[in-house]
Amino acid sequence: MDPTALTRIDDMTWQVEPSGAMRVPAIIYGDEELIRGMDDKVHLQACNVATLPGIVRASYVMPDGHWGYGFPIGGVAAFDPADGGVISAGGVGFDISCGVRTMRTGLSVKDILPVQTSIADSLFTQIPAGVGSTGAITLDAPEMDQMLRGGARWAVDRGWGEARDLPRIEEGGRMPDARPDCVSEQAVKRQRREMGTLGSGNHYLEVQAVAEIFDAAAAAAFGLAEDDVVVTIHCGSRGLGHQIGSEFLKEMALAAPAAGIVLPDRELACAPIRSELGERYLGAMRAAINCALANREILGHIARRVMRHFFPDIDMEVLFDVSHNTCKVEAHVVDGRRRDLFVHRKGATRSLGPGHPSLPPDLRAIGQPVLIGGSMGTGSYIMAGSETSEARAFASACHGAGRAMSRHAALKRWSGRKVVDDLAGQGILIRSPSTRGVAEEAPGAYKDVGRVVAAAEWAGLARRVVRLRPLVCIKG
Repeated sequence: MDPTALTRIDDMTWQVEPSGAMRVPAIIYGDEELIRGMDDKVHLQACNVATLPGIVRASYVMPDGHWGYGFPIGGVAAFDPADGGVISAGGVGFDISCGVRTMRTGLSVKDILPVQTSIADSLFTQIPAGVGSTGAITLDAPEMDQMLRGGARWAVDRGWGEARDLPRIEEGGRMPDARPDCVSEQAVKRQRREMGTLGSGNHYLEVQAVAEIFDAAAAAAFGLAEDDVVVTIHCGSRGLGHQIGSEFLKEMALAAPAAGIVLPDRELACAPIRSELGERYLGAMRAAINCALANREILGHIARRVMRHFFPDIDMEVLFDVSHNTCKVEAHVVDGRRRDLFVHRKGATRSLGPGHPSLPPDLRAIGQPVLIGGSMGTGSYIMAGSETSEARAFASACHGAGRAMSRHAALKRWSGRKVVDDLAGQGILIRSPSTRGVAEEAPGAYKDVGRVVAAAEWAGLARRVVRLRPLVCIKG
């Protein structure tokens, strides 16, 4: 992207002034190098989002932004139903509630190294991964309905998790107002045997070590010290979420003209929030969020079981579990007035600052743990919500490194086998059913995650707490 096409507000803030059908400006966060590295479609998509009815304040793009479907990945936008605001399936994405969970183990690197290979093999054996992967759990229709309503709480009730996890999960582990009746039979069919599975693409389960501490007070509040080992899980709502996204995108695109909505791009298909179609999508999307929350709870349960095989006295606690692809009703102050807005985050993470009442009491003084996934071999970060994140982008931050090239381009450049061997030489053990998938997710296919999180901190979106280095990575 050419920075000269933008107005530079400060070192980390770039603006596209409203023009044409844009109702608000587009704001992109990042240093100049990150801006130059973004594809031109990010500019176009951010401006297109700014044309949608009822959008409030601005269309935002996080420092890991890149081209996506409809919204850019890293896109954030809030809509007010009182002003004719819309809900966009393209603004949530296909992998509804794809997110990250980090669990503390109480172990250190020296505990893991003697059994590192065995742990990698056991996790790979126990956790189904890859395209179309299925698990040991099969849900009938009544149980599926309960799962879509109950989320992680349903998983805990069935013995696939622990009740103490729930306060550390977004929404307490259950998204209210889910409507399984709005989820199609095909979506249900796709999900029947996919609970407790990772899926493919950039999803992973990693055993990681704290490699660097940026904020000692926050790290201590999060229970993290140098060389501590954590387990991090990145996945979402699998086939169910993808089916819901596909179906509602088509329906919204067809219904838009009758609702008086002019779409600059068919991929931005949307419906008025206060419409029958909008309410059906919200009900189905919330059911998919519950599916993802339940899925991560089950995967956390399996990870505990594996780790306890090697360390019987281990006490694995959830630090936090947060989603990337959602639309949520949140209260935000705009122009001095508190308003209930429908905040879309597409490849972006909620980043609540210190003192927010929805945070667990023992985290409230520090702010929400913001879990930033890196690419294989490059490390991940745990950040904390900043005091300024609310004003900067509706309490949102980046969610990862962000792709620097397409999967197709990555396949041309890297061999999956060589990536695995090279990382093994660095002490990082990769287990995956697909060498093609490993090549697509090669570390070089992503931006510099360290630069991304530094930009997020300097932009006031979140602040760095610790850097994590991978020891074991289970990839789809």
